[in-house]
Amino acid sequence: MPGPNITITLIGSKLAKKGTEFIYRGPQPECEKCKLKAVCLNLDKGKKYIVVALRTGSDHECFLHDTSVRAVEVSPAPVVVVIESRKAFNGSKLTYEEPKCDKACPSYEGCHPAGLVNGEKYTISEVYGEATGTCPKGLILKKVLLK
Repeated sequence: MPGPNITITLIGSKLAKKGTEFIYRGPQPECEKCKLKAVCLNLDKGKKYIVVALRTGSDHECFLHDTSVRAVEVSPAPVVVVIESRKAFNGSKLTYEEPKCDKACPSYEGCHPAGLVNGEKYTISEVYGEATGTCPKGLILKKVLLK
């Protein structure tokens, strides 16, 4: 039985390796006719995951993947993000709210990394220090690892 924060799902056999990270993009039209879709579509759309273990058993046919799919255990993957320095403390919890920024901002990618879900709760597991680049709003930014 998987532990807390572990989900059993199906991913493409070529991706089914311990340590593989991916962002779940949600159901695709090909999934509608699949009898295994309940196992594949059990993740949170837009969230980043990491494969922590492979399940024993056979591969399954898939209408979407060019080979097959395989059962794996996944957990939410840590994500590096740039946040306001006043919120950046090891062990603190925060609810990720996507900043309202101009895409031309030099820090835009760091403040809007793929794999974080707006409104989801995370814990800061490491503070890396001040982020490179400047914020046009005058905010002091730090780079942190969220779990």
